[in-house]
Amino acid sequence: MRLLITGICGFVGSVIAQRLLETQEGLTIIGIDNLSRSGSELNRGMLRRLGIEVRHGDLRQASDVDALPRADWVIDAAANPSVLAGVDGQASSRQLIEHNLQGTINLLEYCQRHGAGFILLSTSRVYSIPPLADLSVELHDEAFRPAEGGAWPEGLTPAGVSERFSTTPPVSLYGATKLASECLALEYGETFAFPVWINRCGVLAGAGQFGKADQGIFSFWIHSWARRRPLKYIGFDGLGHQVRDCLHPGDLTPLLTVQMSNGAVLRKPRVVNVAGGSSSAMSLRQLSAWCAARLGSHSVASHAEPRRFDLPWVVLDAGRAGEAWNWQPATGRDQILEEIAQHAEANPDWLERTCV
Repeated sequence: MRLLITGICGFVGSVIAQRLLETQEGLTIIGIDNLSRSGSELNRGMLRRLGIEVRHGDLRQASDVDALPRADWVIDAAANPSVLAGVDGQASSRQLIEHNLQGTINLLEYCQRHGAGFILLSTSRVYSIPPLADLSVELHDEAFRPAEGGAWPEGLTPAGVSERFSTTPPVSLYGATKLASECLALEYGETFAFPVWINRCGVLAGAGQFGKADQGIFSFWIHSWARRRPLKYIGFDGLGHQVRDCLHPGDLTPLLTVQMSNGAVLRKPRVVNVAGGSSSAMSLRQLSAWCAARLGSHSVASHAEPRRFDLPWVVLDAGRAGEAWNWQPATGRDQILEEIAQHAEANPDWLERTCV
């Protein structure tokens, strides 16, 4: 089988490529990346040593996508991943839309032309912001959780945010580009008869993740702590009680493998949450306690003023993926954190190398 992975030199794309090569026989992987992120070149050399063809190209350019050889499946791991993209001054709204939506359109045209299956790595940020921002929460063990007896919105269960949760705007410009990509992917697949699977990922984390908060708060926090760089609790009274769950991208590979083996199975749900869930969830305050025990003491500043699009508690319920695909995360939260800590100790200059 020939597989095309976009964003292959990023953290998620490179980990998936390595794991698939380790577990799948007869697999040929071709990758494309625009190499715009600091750290991409580090992964490019490693992937080439594994025998993966890595092409320098931009998904926004139809001609770059048209020049790619035929593949049986496309895994789209390319995106501007920041919820603040388009409003933070780092990238324009047009650039965000071109990266995350126009790139998807070019890939869907590629799939139509070659009859390739398409797997989109989407995001929890497609879920509606107001009901999550207004969620009644209570403090438990230095972390927010949905208040017992509160009015929970439809689609929220004790296990987390399910696929039934509202995707009504506002979801941020970033979330809107991913939601629009999901819709177009499903329509293209239905219209042109090629398989499409959409995996809405929670926070992905692990060793080798680039050292920016918008590319992975768990990795950024641990690397910054290890280097005694300034850290700050932002919003929510500046106490760090906001909660997210985490997932190792290597745990995606069993799901991707079975999805690529079942492209014609129409009775499977096309959209699933893929996340670590409640067992992997923790607050920034709890993460700081873990860092202090593992890496030594460090102070964290407080900034009580809220930041746009920040939410007090987002944990994804991946129960549908378990029911449909018999999938569940294999790497526990503490194992993920320890992997990052060891990487931080072995690479003390990681933030300098990947945050330019």
